[in-house]
Amino acid sequence: MMNCKEATRLMSEGQERKLTTSEKAALSVHTMICSGCRNFSQHMKVLRTMARHFSKAADNNDDGK
Repeated sequence: MMNCKEATRLMSEGQERKLTTSEKAALSVHTMICSGCRNFSQHMKVLRTMARHFSKAADNNDDGK
């Protein structure tokens, strides 16, 4: 069984590379039973969305200079 440290590592790695089918399955099982890791995953999604938004806003502000 995957522990929280392994789960959060895979969530982070999943931002940089495609996870294998077995990694996805193990992560899915873990997040079904672990509310802390579900919350971590949701927070990562929000942070990624915010970072993209601010990056686009910064790019738009630089276009006029």
